[in-house]
Amino acid sequence: MIKGIMSANETVLPNSKEMAVLRENFPSCFRADGSFDIVRFKEYINDKVAVSGEGYELKFLGKNYARLLASMDTTTVIVPDEEHNSRPENASSQNIYISGDNLDGLKQLLKSYTGDKRIKCIYIDPPYNTGTDGFVYNDKFHFTVDELSAKLSIDEGQAKRILDLTKRGSASHSAWLMFMYSRLLLARDLLADEGAIFISIDDNEQANMKLVCDDIFGENNFMGLMTLQSNPRGSQNTTGLSYVHEYVMMYAKNSDLVKIAGISKDNGNLSEYSLEDSKGRYRLLGLRKRGGAWRREDRPLMYYPIYVNPDNGACSLEKDDNYTVKVIPKRPTGELSRWTWGQEKFQKERELLVGKRVNRSDEDDAWDIFRKDYLLSDDGKVKTTRLKTIWTEKETNYQNAKNEMKELFGDSELFDYPKPTYIMSRLIGIISDEDDDVILDFFSGSGSTAHAVMRTCVEDMIHRNFIAIQLKEQVRKGSQADKAGYHTIDEIGMERIRRAAAKLRKQHPDTTADLGFKHFTLQEPSEDTLDKLEKFVPEDQGMFVANNIFQDFGEQTVLTTWLVRDGYGFNGAVQALDFAGYTGYYMEKHLYLIDADITDEAIMAIEEKYETDGSFNPENVVLFGYNFVWTKTEALKTNLARLKDTEKNLRINFDVRY
Repeated sequence: MIKGIMSANETVLPNSKEMAVLRENFPSCFRADGSFDIVRFKEYINDKVAVSGEGYELKFLGKNYARLLASMDTTTVIVPDEEHNSRPENASSQNIYISGDNLDGLKQLLKSYTGDKRIKCIYIDPPYNTGTDGFVYNDKFHFTVDELSAKLSIDEGQAKRILDLTKRGSASHSAWLMFMYSRLLLARDLLADEGAIFISIDDNEQANMKLVCDDIFGENNFMGLMTLQSNPRGSQNTTGLSYVHEYVMMYAKNSDLVKIAGISKDNGNLSEYSLEDSKGRYRLLGLRKRGGAWRREDRPLMYYPIYVNPDNGACSLEKDDNYTVKVIPKRPTGELSRWTWGQEKFQKERELLVGKRVNRSDEDDAWDIFRKDYLLSDDGKVKTTRLKTIWTEKETNYQNAKNEMKELFGDSELFDYPKPTYIMSRLIGIISDEDDDVILDFFSGSGSTAHAVMRTCVEDMIHRNFIAIQLKEQVRKGSQADKAGYHTIDEIGMERIRRAAAKLRKQHPDTTADLGFKHFTLQEPSEDTLDKLEKFVPEDQGMFVANNIFQDFGEQTVLTTWLVRDGYGFNGAVQALDFAGYTGYYMEKHLYLIDADITDEAIMAIEEKYETDGSFNPENVVLFGYNFVWTKTEALKTNLARLKDTEKNLRINFDVRY
């Protein structure tokens, strides 16, 4: 368990993950001494990839240190909030709230959210590093100068500069980049291949964030930078221009696979679609080409006369007694233009066209051609249009976010900079259009993303789930949150989710949406416990560690941490089984044995369960090593080894974890 992670972390290097991928896929490129043959590797890829000798990359103090932190496993354990999680509204919920450092939270999630079980959408609102937002880099890792120098292959002077950044609580650009880089590396691995990440940011670090994301996600996966009018009145505390905007940056995991849903054409406003006929509401759009390449000579075949029936506006390519008005494409200035449709499409879609009188400087009685653009598609759904990069709707005003909090908590302003749920709802809708999509926010703050996910589930009648991660950051002494009895930011976020869920249930009493959540806390074992675990020698028969994870946190914490590690997630439906008075836990391919009081009768009961229950076939038996003496472990192995000769023909893998 923790002991194994600690040992593995000692050998981790910044490129350990990348080298493991290369070793798996290109084993012939490694020499006998373990060194990588770059020349042979180039021969493998040279006919498919253009290999350039020139390079452009983002460099900052601590970049390799950030990669190292992302490569190291977390030694935190996962403590379930058993009282909260057992409540009726939460017991079957698939929503997850994690209290703890998001670096650890992302690493824990990666153990379960891989392969097909990946996250469709990530939204984060990280520290902006404004100098007033409270961001400082504080590191829990304890490297000496010599250790870091060896791991990163740098001189002692560079190692000392990096350690100074991590220890003194720096808010420099390098410290902020180091903080974000490791987290975004992990976020990329969590995303589904067709997923995307949205990042809120302002001008303080927008340029650096773009470079970081280009480095991690790839320039080709940059989907756009949205500008949001967040404060129409403008900021009053700046010495330069008065800022009225912030940004949301979007990157895909794979731009070839991502599907952007777009937004409703009416955008909630039907006034633009004020006309109506038997097919429904529509608006009129000009058939004449506007914008670039509008001249007749640009597309000569798209310049042709259209004849209009002046009584009803119907259009034809042929002139006769009914179609008497000749219309050619030209601008209001009289310059000859062209249509956006060729004659073939005209014939197929002519019923959508309408001729109308217009004002034009060169004619008293001018006509132009328009096409009907219906609000609904043939299947009855509202049509969508491509998302624009500038959002000026009143709902993007951050004052709305404060109003949302006040509606839930009264007049108290418990959180300094919440985001409007409108923004998250729109972003989620852009990328998530299927049931069971998972939305992650690892800077959860006031809980706006979780609130938005629940609301979209209720209003769109679609099944989505959220994962929120928030550090147990202390609220400011004397703040309204402090006076209201909240001690940490995550407490505010969780209470906001509860209150938002209650409001949604009241507004939509028939909803079947998942409006609960499971709560877990990430905790680091004490230094005393870690020291004892490190000194523990499994071969010392009968030796127990008095202060181990079981003693410090309890059986459910050990079980939850193992379930996540083995890919079952935070919501695994584990079964508690009674083996002659001893409780074991069964989950698909694993049987977990944690408690120390296993008896010979319990061992026999486990063997009997294997032999008599056709649905009970766990291939892995996992033991909590500190609670099992050597004799009991051997007895289990001996008894279960007999299953190899039964009808089940099972070969049991024993995994003793420390």
